Amino acid sequence: MGAKASAAGKKSHQSNTSAGVAKAPVFRSESVVLACALLLATLAVYLPVVHHPFVNFDDPVYVVDNVHIASGLDWDTITWAFTTFYQFNWHPLTWMSHAFDVQLYGMNAGGHHATNLLLQAANALLLFWVLRSATGYVGRSAMVAGLFALHPVNVESVAWVAERKNVLSMFFFLLGLAAYHWYVEATDGKRGQARVSVGRYLVMSLCFVLGLMAKPQIVTFPFLLLLWDYWPLRRMATGPGQARSFGWLVKEKIPLFAICAASSVITVEAQKAGGAVASLRVYPFSIRLTNAIVAYCLYIGKAIWPARLAPMYPHPWHPLPMLQVIPSLALLIAITALVIKARSRRYLLMGWLWFLGALVPMIGLVHVGNQAMADRYAYLPYIGLFVMVCWGVADFAEARKIPVNVLRVAGLVALVAVAIVSRRQVGYWSDTATLWTHTLAVTHDNYIAHDNLAQYLMREGQPEEAMQQYRDALAIYPDDPSSNFAIAADDHRHGDLPGAVAHYEHMVRITPPGAGRAELYAKLGLVYLDERDLDAAKNCFHNSVTMDTHNVEGWLGLGLVADREGQLNVAIKNYEEANAVKPLRITYLLLARALERNGQPEQAQAARQRGNLLGPEEKTTQTFSGGILGQ
Repeated sequence: MGAKASAAGKKSHQSNTSAGVAKAPVFRSESVVLACALLLATLAVYLPVVHHPFVNFDDPVYVVDNVHIASGLDWDTITWAFTTFYQFNWHPLTWMSHAFDVQLYGMNAGGHHATNLLLQAANALLLFWVLRSATGYVGRSAMVAGLFALHPVNVESVAWVAERKNVLSMFFFLLGLAAYHWYVEATDGKRGQARVSVGRYLVMSLCFVLGLMAKPQIVTFPFLLLLWDYWPLRRMATGPGQARSFGWLVKEKIPLFAICAASSVITVEAQKAGGAVASLRVYPFSIRLTNAIVAYCLYIGKAIWPARLAPMYPHPWHPLPMLQVIPSLALLIAITALVIKARSRRYLLMGWLWFLGALVPMIGLVHVGNQAMADRYAYLPYIGLFVMVCWGVADFAEARKIPVNVLRVAGLVALVAVAIVSRRQVGYWSDTATLWTHTLAVTHDNYIAHDNLAQYLMREGQPEEAMQQYRDALAIYPDDPSSNFAIAADDHRHGDLPGAVAHYEHMVRITPPGAGRAELYAKLGLVYLDERDLDAAKNCFHNSVTMDTHNVEGWLGLGLVADREGQLNVAIKNYEEANAVKPLRITYLLLARALERNGQPEQAQAARQRGNLLGPEEKTTQTFSGGILGQ
């Protein structure tokens, strides 16, 4: 972060090429030392993650319970990765990276964490190299890279296996930024380099595409390149006869904008397919806008004082009070005015617009999910803030002739401070219970944290403690799907049939048609079956298979109703439909019993033999079929 390392370096930075590209002086020994220090610091802070297990926040659906990933990196997995919208996203490169980890480490979580750590270290070194090459400043570039590598807000992206997509997309983003500088050197340098320029442009474009295939958060890449043109490359004209015009620079990036548009369409379709995009009717624009304004300021606050960090900050679901919105808006306007006024320090405007612009896809104007904001969303945008601070402090020190060594010591102290906080933050990701207990301690009304802690407690054989967490979640958010579902199932198990009906019916009302509502209808039908209300049960099971023809419980339920009504042929047909969807031991045994009662002993014996060849069902199916065979 210190002042320029030498007079020659300063002169080199000030004397640009005809294109306005700053030529970085070569300080190889200093750069190598700083790069090694950066690498060692990153490894030291994050090394504990290699001993951490998977957590129950997306890790199961991304890796542990994902049958496509569990087979490792084979052709079927690659085909699936490119053709699926699983988990509301199209990011085939991320899926393939997880599958490759399974190929290397199996389900040893430490290996998966190690990949995230290595990517974070590589990203820090890449950022240092890209900044140093573009600006010529070694110390300042190292400080930006150090803050990026060690800042506590970035811990989430590294310590969470499911957030592989963040560190992987950043890796290709930074490669693309380096390739852009490489392309500019050919384009704006000597004449006759057109063929070279096209080749380098294609390399840059490929890096952009690969980054989007890891996570579409880098969709702002061409917009950020325009800022990079303004500073540090200084390609953008600010007066007559200077460098390139803004229009020319925009036209230069038309292929990248086309890629950006295609990625945006795919992403929106993927989110819609999973039902993750909230409509304006459910989530009005006034709520989105007020939350976005406040969130921008909260991100700034966490950059300065990274305390009370959590993996989930629940959305308030109502317009924030003007006492929060107006001061936040005033702060954003004031900073914008100040950086525009300080035109001689281009890095201020570049850094500020980088921060604002890179956050646009994740700020919530197009709202996805239940979060008001997320630490992982700041991973790319914070680079802009770090540039503003590091260059600003260094210029301030230079103007006041503060000794370079003083500045270096101050920078080192700052990095040590953030490293200590980050090491502590890494500890909160040591296991699922620690993660959600900490989250509940640092956030308010966090029903998602209660739900996740409840799921963990249930798996650990602590049902009473788990149900208390679900009840706490329901008290915060009465429409919470997880807690309603869990409490309904618990009421059913304990014989509180009216309570189970109330929770399931509430969920049916608020759940859109599809597989989710089909499952709810099947569960509700089971309760009515236990209440001996066969008409209501039949109606629920019929709705279930109508909405989702692959709902096993719906077909099983229809078979049970027909069985009880003495319609054995109908029961047999429905059991066979269930087996066609997913063969289960319980279904074959029910089928065998119905065939036997229908005077078909040979077919019954064959069904019973096939059922006995199958292993025991999953716990959910055991609950579904509990007591049926004994009736």
